[in-house]
Amino acid sequence: MSPKPRLDGKVAIVTGGASGFGRGIVAKFAEEGAKVIIADLSEEAGQAAAQELSCKFAKADVTKREDWEHLLKEALDTYGQLDIVVNNAGATYVNKPTEDVTEKDFDLVMNVNVKSIYISTNVLLPYFLEKKRPGSFIQVASTAGVRPRPRLTWYNASKAAVINATKTMAVEYGPQKIRFNAVSPVVGSTGMTHLFIGKPDTAENRKAFESVIPLGRGSTPEDVANACCYLASEEAVFITGINIEVDGGRCV
Repeated sequence: MSPKPRLDGKVAIVTGGASGFGRGIVAKFAEEGAKVIIADLSEEAGQAAAQELSCKFAKADVTKREDWEHLLKEALDTYGQLDIVVNNAGATYVNKPTEDVTEKDFDLVMNVNVKSIYISTNVLLPYFLEKKRPGSFIQVASTAGVRPRPRLTWYNASKAAVINATKTMAVEYGPQKIRFNAVSPVVGSTGMTHLFIGKPDTAENRKAFESVIPLGRGSTPEDVANACCYLASEEAVFITGINIEVDGGRCV
């Protein structure tokens, strides 16, 4: 008899789920039996991913409260429940000297990477608390929040804030069985890689970054998805407040 899917009967929202790490997470969750709502700004990519992976798509700007309210309504109207929230959507500016970072750059990383998590928890926590329902929030942070590199100061700071807020809420909401964890990838090949390395995303240009990773390569969507799946599953029911570095040993 084949084993029961690890996320069978669970409903998840995955932000930034149309591409990159987010799409990998959606694919893994769907494979493991979850009903997934892909939340993304890109309607075209989101609809395509939803069709291919048999999921639901909802266009959403994660920095807007009304979009989070809509996502909660979608989950409840369509599936009658919500169990897992993966805050994967993120943004960065191009690798540059810190004195050249504009206020627009700063606002971008703080709004998309930090404020979005504030709004998501502010909107969704009352649902879990009122229903006395266990929940799992998973933030996709970054090794930049643990072991920062130069020239991405405020991106690094935004991800450090994500990790700290995750740990804080894990302590605050543990008694209500609402778990908060983070996953921190190292640089991989996604739509933002060229910004992190400050040059085109090619195998040659990634070499310098990958040379400091003991396992010799960057994070893949599958790597990140596997870690998220574990944290979302009942296997991790006693795990909260951790940050899993999915980084091939980079942070050692």
